[in-house]
Amino acid sequence: MENLPIPSGLVTLVAFFVMLGLLVLVHELGHFLTAIWLGIKVDEFGLGYPPRAATLFERNGVKYTLNWLPIGGFVRFGGEGETLYGVGSLAQAAPWKKILVLIAGPLMNLLLAFLIFSALFAVRGVPHDADGVRIDRVFAGTPAATAGIQPGDIIVGIDQQNVGKNIDVIKQLAQSSIGRTLPVVVQRDDQTLQLQITPGPWTDEQGVQHPSGFGFSYGPNTVLAAASLPEAFSYGFKYTWQVLARFLSGLGQMIGGLIGLNPAPPGGVTGVVGIARGTGEVIQRDGLLGFWQWTAFISLNLFLVNLLPIPALDGSHIMFSLIELVRRGKKIPPEKEAMVHAVGFMMLMGLMVIITVSDVANWIGGTPVLGGQ
Repeated sequence: MENLPIPSGLVTLVAFFVMLGLLVLVHELGHFLTAIWLGIKVDEFGLGYPPRAATLFERNGVKYTLNWLPIGGFVRFGGEGETLYGVGSLAQAAPWKKILVLIAGPLMNLLLAFLIFSALFAVRGVPHDADGVRIDRVFAGTPAATAGIQPGDIIVGIDQQNVGKNIDVIKQLAQSSIGRTLPVVVQRDDQTLQLQITPGPWTDEQGVQHPSGFGFSYGPNTVLAAASLPEAFSYGFKYTWQVLARFLSGLGQMIGGLIGLNPAPPGGVTGVVGIARGTGEVIQRDGLLGFWQWTAFISLNLFLVNLLPIPALDGSHIMFSLIELVRRGKKIPPEKEAMVHAVGFMMLMGLMVIITVSDVANWIGGTPVLGGQ
């Protein structure tokens, strides 16, 4: 089997649909199981969007179906109309029950991300800071580039002093030793190198001039150490919230960029095509473990995006239920709510078309999803 070549495009496609199927299944199970638990009638649990391809089986009055459009899933509640949201068993439930059902889907995506991160830490180990400073990037034409420093190098000593875990010493020497040549001890793979570097002014790729420095980006020398299962779960919980905080920060910057409060963040929004291409790039670069980490990232994205009060998404339905709760059970007319969701859905589909066109253009142009040269 190892000698059988498998087209990378086929691997990417299969991996993408495995990921998408898992994310959709987990999300819709959240809605479905919570509705059943609360006694809300469900008529159908579907993977993919209609038209229906097959009914797998039927149990306790619920049809479990596969549908032809493999880009999502749904739970059809008892008596729910095909074209009008706001009728049927979910609409007739108490507002607090609706909110629980609606929020359960995104929460399952959050739980999935946590479980994947924890499993990865159990397999690979949890990160610990070791002695030295790890070089992440070296800018062209800078003192670091002239000195021969490369990405991935570990600076263990500089100017006759051990760095240890004190990474601030790099910044201090960059500012206090302009024009003075400093000896640097670098660990590169299994080699220990003695280099010379002279801090001074440099310019980054955006043309920003820095009056002093080395011309590299750096961070702690993080290494992976074996961990027990409780340690892996503890770090998985911590890491999940760290990633979510970065996503929230990025979302805030993106919204701020749209309304002119701050510069637009680098990168952009990607759609189904971009995610599929990114899946292939991750597998090629980081293998199976990278694929699962990518899946956890996408799951966290789904958690966050689905809670936004955008018409047709869970967050919008939750907002209408909260309004009903505040109004002590007085419903917004179903036809008005359905209109909001219908308009929102059309806008989302239009946006998806635009994003898909951009994704395809980047694909044709050879622009990688994950960046790099």
